[in-house]
Amino acid sequence: MEIVLTGSIAFDYLMKFPGYFKDHILPDNLECLSLSFLVESMVREPGGIAPNIAYNLTLFGERPRLFATAGEDFAVHRDVLEGRGVDTSGIKLIEGEFTASFFANTDLANSQIASFYPGAMAAAANLSLHDLEGDPPELVLISPNDPRAMVRYVAECKESGIPYIYDPSQQIPRLSDDELREGLDGALALFVNKYEFGMVQNRTGLSVDEIREMTQFSVVTLGEEGSLIYQKDKQAQIPVVVPDKITDPTGVGDAFRGGFLSGYAHGWDLELCAQMGTVAAAYCLEQEGPQGHSFTPAEFVDRYRLHFDDRGKLDELIV
Repeated sequence: MEIVLTGSIAFDYLMKFPGYFKDHILPDNLECLSLSFLVESMVREPGGIAPNIAYNLTLFGERPRLFATAGEDFAVHRDVLEGRGVDTSGIKLIEGEFTASFFANTDLANSQIASFYPGAMAAAANLSLHDLEGDPPELVLISPNDPRAMVRYVAECKESGIPYIYDPSQQIPRLSDDELREGLDGALALFVNKYEFGMVQNRTGLSVDEIREMTQFSVVTLGEEGSLIYQKDKQAQIPVVVPDKITDPTGVGDAFRGGFLSGYAHGWDLELCAQMGTVAAAYCLEQEGPQGHSFTPAEFVDRYRLHFDDRGKLDELIV
């Protein structure tokens, strides 16, 4: 399946705080919050939502195409992605700008406080899906990006009749109520976490049942409780796969999406797709950074079968 991934491209600055944020927040003084955390470590990793998902897809043998903007410092990031088999021909470099930067501080409870500098991502709205070379994609993922770009890609997918997955996630606060409703209306699917699903309902005034009618399916990740799949006439909850250890939560949602999309590209049922997502998420949790984990298809299938029954379908990954 020809999958085009839109969304942020970034460098991740990942820091570790050897304590708990909750111990330093005074609930009675939130109106004048002033905190500084002395961290014990920091690493700089290639990241961004679109590349993270692309990286996970390549672990399954897929060759996704990125469609996004990056800065003049993108060369190292490009080499890593192309070395994994990601098609980066749809990435436009913005002169005089840095690639977006994500600064995340994680405490001992795996809670995070983060900041994001958009940099070259701010120019993403100048790109048009109509300019993609070759045959039209079979699926477009619209993930967090410059809000104007997300609105544009929704409109262009509808104009061209291209199925798209709507993943507003971190950009829900920056999109208007009408823009959120427009993104949902006609989407193949909605991807969000539990908190974001509540935000979408609150902002749009839509009920769960109304969202189910607008999309073919919705996937809501629930953290330690696994994930929920909503379809028009049914729903299913997929349990989490407990990781061997928790090293870093950064990129776990992207790993889930990569596993899910790999199953979807093979035409497998949605429950199997979500099970693949939760296994991929466990791999990500166990390593540092959003692209620090790896597995062969055979290793993935063996681990999957410790928890779920694919009825032999995943043999196709190994072949």
